[in-house]
Amino acid sequence: ENNSFVAANQWTFIEHAEKRPDLVIFVNGMPLVVVEIKSPSREQTDVSAAYRQIRNYTHDIPTLFQYNAFAIISDMATTRVGTITSPEGRFMEWKTVDGNYENTSFASFDTLFLGMFAKTRFLDIVRNFLCFSKENEGDHKILAGYHQYFAVKKAVVSTQKATETDGKGGVFWHTQGSGKSLSMVFYARLLQEALNGPTLVVMTDRNDLDNQLYTQFAKCKDFLRQTPEQAESRAHLKKLLEGRTANGIIFTTMQKFEEQDEPLSLRRNLVVIADEAHRGQYGLEEKVDARTGRILHGSARVIRNNLPHATFIGFTGTPIELKDRNTREIFGDYIDVYDMTQSVEDGATRPVYYESRVVRLKLKEDILEQIDAEYDLMAQDAKPEDIEKSKRDLSQLDSILGAPETIETLCRDIIDHYEQFRQYELTGKAMILAYSREIAIKIHQQLMALRPAWEGKVKTVITGSNDDPEGWREYTGTKQDKTELARQFKDPDDPFKIAIVVDMWLTGFDVPSLATMYIYKPMKGHNLMQAIARVNRVYKDKEGGLVVDYIGIAWALKEAMNDYTGRDRSRYGDMDIAKTAYKKFREKLEVCAGLFYPFDYGAFFAGSDLDRAHAIADGTNFMADSLDSVDTSLCKHICPQRYAPDLNSSDEG
Repeated sequence: ENNSFVAANQWTFIEHAEKRPDLVIFVNGMPLVVVEIKSPSREQTDVSAAYRQIRNYTHDIPTLFQYNAFAIISDMATTRVGTITSPEGRFMEWKTVDGNYENTSFASFDTLFLGMFAKTRFLDIVRNFLCFSKENEGDHKILAGYHQYFAVKKAVVSTQKATETDGKGGVFWHTQGSGKSLSMVFYARLLQEALNGPTLVVMTDRNDLDNQLYTQFAKCKDFLRQTPEQAESRAHLKKLLEGRTANGIIFTTMQKFEEQDEPLSLRRNLVVIADEAHRGQYGLEEKVDARTGRILHGSARVIRNNLPHATFIGFTGTPIELKDRNTREIFGDYIDVYDMTQSVEDGATRPVYYESRVVRLKLKEDILEQIDAEYDLMAQDAKPEDIEKSKRDLSQLDSILGAPETIETLCRDIIDHYEQFRQYELTGKAMILAYSREIAIKIHQQLMALRPAWEGKVKTVITGSNDDPEGWREYTGTKQDKTELARQFKDPDDPFKIAIVVDMWLTGFDVPSLATMYIYKPMKGHNLMQAIARVNRVYKDKEGGLVVDYIGIAWALKEAMNDYTGRDRSRYGDMDIAKTAYKKFREKLEVCAGLFYPFDYGAFFAGSDLDRAHAIADGTNFMADSLDSVDTSLCKHICPQRYAPDLNSSDEG
């Protein structure tokens, strides 16, 4: 109440030019928000025109934006909010006033203002949900989406309660690509104040994931008001925990926790943030070592024993499996759910389409049966010793899938599909997911043999080991090499277009322009859903991502969807391109046809060649005469049509 809030209508600002934004909101004299609203009665203007005007303001009256928190653009039908570094696609609607996600498909004009501008909430957003991330090209100002704001607030309350009760902070499920890592950053910031400076231990199950998440937090260290640290070993982790009584954000992998009689720390102000919390990582089961007779505890039990008084919270991009009691046993129930349907509706992610090309490899029935056995080995309740035995039994599958004639057939079809349908899709970025490191290298070599001109366009990103053959070194590379490859692949203009991977880059790795994934590796469950989410990121003119199947994952996709929400199952339970993209294409086509009313184009279909020529000319003139009134609407629907044929024709159906 001690702050001054003023909304100035048509406020004139003179700098390089004289401009008059529709609305400027001042707090204590500082212009924190600029609002640009276009009239819904003028068909030639829309929310995109409002965005362009905001961008022009930043050049014509840049001083106005020195204190800017965020900007709002609207045409009364659609109202979005973003920062001065946000591309138009990242200006998002604020769809709820109270955090309820029901009936948010179409938010009304005033929902954003009611949801963001209650004085206490507005100040909370500016203080705790607006951060700078230091990127190679400069600082990016990031504003939390409505789903992140309300979910993080819930997570903090849940954590506070858990510290006083059973230590189960809950599970935060926000679908892949909707900003989970940044939600963790906002959560870490808010929790520091809410719990008087707890120490946060951020845990993953792989080194590359640890590095990715650590890097995201490090980019936001000013916002977090502390520099995160990475534990290099168990001893180092123990030292980092012992060396402080409060504060600190420590990153570690779960492998650094071992069965010990002495805990790593007995402190109570510890919060363990587990990334991608699911049963496979954090098991509770006890097993007996056949050699020693010693009882081996599940990893969750080990971690609990190492940090007996800590509070645990899980963040995940995929749902807890229905049969999974372990995750709930460790973390508790869901805190917040932001499902696939909501994410796509909000424009936070794009839909993923599926295309099967398994038949083109002409795999024999016995090989397909072995692949089915591989799926069985990946079953969530398989014990490590069962998995190792199955892998030995299935060792010949690697040689079968890696047979020269099979690899050649695979590569020829990938080349054919890519060159016909995907090469000019957005920036042409694609990913090939191989069964093993050896097969990844074989695919790379075969592609080079078939397309020598693709040198530099195709690169392999795999881990290395001390036992690797000498010739593999050029493919495994160093840690620095992989960092540079990641930079190149994320750059839309870099000539590196096709990445061949096995396990790397399948979680926590964002390339918004990536539109295509070719899968030649059996996968299921959360691993499959995390992998295909690489192509669901938002990018200019991107209607969706495409997964091309060469190994038979269709049933695994449908099975994985059983754990998702009811509306997710209804909408995305069958991602087959023939049933999804074509329907979307027809819908857009009908809208485009309606824009030609009252022009009669029937002669094009029923007349002679001359009649068709006249119809084309007359239609062109009709469009030209109506350009001012239909231009905006036409572009909205014709531009997606530019990409829909690629999705539809690739199915050849």
